[in-house]
Amino acid sequence: MSSPLSYAAWAPLAAAHERRVDELTAAHRQRRKGGRSHPVEDFLFTYYSHRPRLLRRWHPGVGVGLEDAAEHAGWPLYRTVDGAAEVDLALFLEKRAPTVRFIRSLLAATADRPPTLGCFGLHEWAMVYRAGDVRHEDWPLRLGSTGTDEVVERHTVRCSHYDAFRFFTEDARPRNTVQPTREQQVALEQPGCLHAGMDLYKWAYKLSPAVPSALVLDCFELARDVRVLDMEASPYDLSELGYQPVRIETPEGKAEYVRRQKEFAARGQALRARLIEVCDDILKADVPIS
Repeated sequence: MSSPLSYAAWAPLAAAHERRVDELTAAHRQRRKGGRSHPVEDFLFTYYSHRPRLLRRWHPGVGVGLEDAAEHAGWPLYRTVDGAAEVDLALFLEKRAPTVRFIRSLLAATADRPPTLGCFGLHEWAMVYRAGDVRHEDWPLRLGSTGTDEVVERHTVRCSHYDAFRFFTEDARPRNTVQPTREQQVALEQPGCLHAGMDLYKWAYKLSPAVPSALVLDCFELARDVRVLDMEASPYDLSELGYQPVRIETPEGKAEYVRRQKEFAARGQALRARLIEVCDDILKADVPIS
């Protein structure tokens, strides 16, 4: 480990991280107090399990000691060495080595594939295809139930992401070109998939506290941005919330979807490479594991 960071060096970094998180989560926290929800912005706190208070914790990552960091020393998977708090990498590996290996294999396999475009966000449409109930029941379907079903029937559904596919209606599942399973996840995920991009946030926080918090928050911001397109291209009418639909049933809407999908894929690949590097640093560490 390099020389530990003094309090004067690391405290401003931690404070800046906390401010960044507070700004990004302020609306969600306010809605939660009032018992309200938002179908776009709250998704990252309902679908994913990482709470804002944990996102707010600043971690420097493995191999970095912090002087005068009594709070850090008391957090899970930390230890104190020569008066400096640091991630206990041996304990981290003891508890999470299989998780790190899985995340690394999934990220590397995904990164090595070219992005597949042209799904046009039809996974959200397939989740309400011929359904009596809709997932976001407070928001109307932009084309109505019949119009929504017709869009699905006019298109080829190409969803490779298991955690999207598992929410398809029973009638929609046979229409998908593949039938993803959890066991096929490493073999099927590809970097053009919006949900694979959002999931970078999940993999990042599952590596905490061994991953620097700045990287976790970068992944969070990508997931937040991707979710906007995910719902703008969905069958729901969210104009009341200020979201303009990406009309994927039209050539113009398809073109817009693919353009933004490419941008997210590029951002995701950069973050994926950083996460793979963190995994490699964790797994190559020469530490005794009890």
